[in-house]
Parts: sequence; C-alpha cells; structure tokens
Amino acid sequence: MGRLTQRHRVTRLSRDGAVRTRADVVAVEEPMELRLAGESFVVTMRTPGHDFELCAGFLVSEGIIGAAEELRGLRYCVGTDEDGLQTYNVIDAALAPGLERVPVGRRREVVTTSACGICGTTSIDAVEKTLPERPAAGPALRIDAQTLMDLPDTLRAAQPIFDRTGGVHAAGIFTGDGELLCLREDVGRHNAVDKVVGWALMDHRLPLTGTALQVSGRASFELVQKAALAGMELLSAVGAPSSTAVDLAERAGLTLVGFSRGSGANVYTHPERIVELAEEQAGTGSEDGSEDGAAGAAAEAVDG
Repeated sequence: MGRLTQRHRVTRLSRDGAVRTRADVVAVEEPMELRLAGESFVVTMRTPGHDFELCAGFLVSEGIIGAAEELRGLRYCVGTDEDGLQTYNVIDAALAPGLERVPVGRRREVVTTSACGICGTTSIDAVEKTLPERPAAGPALRIDAQTLMDLPDTLRAAQPIFDRTGGVHAAGIFTGDGELLCLREDVGRHNAVDKVVGWALMDHRLPLTGTALQVSGRASFELVQKAALAGMELLSAVGAPSSTAVDLAERAGLTLVGFSRGSGANVYTHPERIVELAEEQAGTGSEDGSEDGAAGAAAEAVDG
C-alpha cells in the first residue's frame, strides 16, 4: 500500500482486564496543495493516492471545469520533507485559456479538512453551483430495488484500505445493473467522491448519465452537489441525508437514497428511477412515517 497506510504499536484494552501490546495499521492522512497556473487554490487533507483524480474531481465539484479538454494537464511540483525527499503533496493544474483565474467568490481561503465539503468558500452564493440540466426524455438510469440495496455490500467488498485500517470512506460509481465502474477510498468522504469524479473526467466519461453513486457515509448537501454536477442520477448512502441534501436533490432531479443497508432503504426524492416504484402509480405508496429509518439506524451510520 506504500504511503496509504502506516503501522503503529498500540496498547489494546479489554473488558476482562487484559492489556496487550500489538501492531495496528492506520490510514495515512497528509495535506495536498492544489495550484491553478502556479497560484495556490486550496490545501486539503487526504489519503495519498489517485491525487490527479482528486484534483480533477475537485475542480469539477467546484464548477470550474466540466469536460476533459478544459483540463490541460496536472503535474507534481517541488515539495520536500525534512529529509529533502519529494512528498508529492503539491500539484499544479493547467486549465484551458480563460479558466485559470478563479473569481474571488469561488476561492478557498482556509485549509479544508478531510471531513470538510464546502469549508473555505468565501461566498454563500457560491455554495450551490450551476447544475446540469436533466434530459427532457426522462431518466436514463433504471435500477431495481434489490440491485440498489446490494450496492453497499458490493462497495464494502472492494475496499482494501478499509480492510486493513477500518478508517477510510469509499465512493463507487455503478451502472443500473449493479456493475462497479470505479471505486476510490479516502479518509475524507468528499475526497473519495472527488476521486471517482476525477477518474470519470480523465476517462472522458462526463457527464455520468445513467449511473449511480454509492457512498459509505451519510448524504450531505455537498455530496449531492458533487453527484449532480458530475451528471449522476442517483446517490445512495448507508447513512442519513440532511435536510439541505434532500432539498437540493429534489431541485437537481437526483434520486436520493439513505439508510441503504442491504435489507432496506429510504428513497427521499425522485423514486421514478427505481423500477418497482416507477411501476406504481404516483402517490399510491404509504407515507405514514411509522418507519422513519432514523431510529436504531443512525447509531450505525458512518460519519466523517
């Protein structure tokens, strides 16, 4: 795994009173600075690996670029540690002419943590970016309920860093038949999403029409925004959505699913992409609120 994980000695405490010393593995978290045409744009905390994808996806999520041809290149800059070794923690992005200068309202002016989505945005007006229009012909994504509820297990089975550390989030892009197209892990759930979006941009796959995004944590406003900006049609989370996430998903035409745990899921917006729900007449489903999904489930949700 290289710099993705580190080994540490820990003291293990048990309820039976036993105290043991053992080796443990933790996920690496390091700062990365993104520069635009040599000018510092943001410093974020992330798990090293797929850094170019992270930068590309972050630029998509910020609404700065939307197509591969708008990103002319990415390169590591000189960045060294106390021993003079390259840290690979500074990246410079070359954008298409006219995109290099970011308006003041779009700049980040603080270090963003791995748990931060919109930290540092200097204007509230810049939080909700311009979202792509959905095709008038209707949803391109159709997914049956069982496939939808299988996505978290498929995601979890493909997480090598989590297997070793238990300390990272994951995001995966899926087709309507449950095929995993790309999975990335990171200590930050927002970074994991940016990495899969960056992969799609660099592979000339944007917009990601007809795909679903499965995440290992909760569904926040910024994750809905990232999915919508990338053109994905469904966001499924193992945890709860926030009120602003639901509101934005409704406006963006995105299907938002929460508390997806294999045995059930809550569909909050645009249920027409779920085959079984699309076959029902609108408004005939029960919404008595007797099972709100939060009781008993929130304590299990992964937060970041």
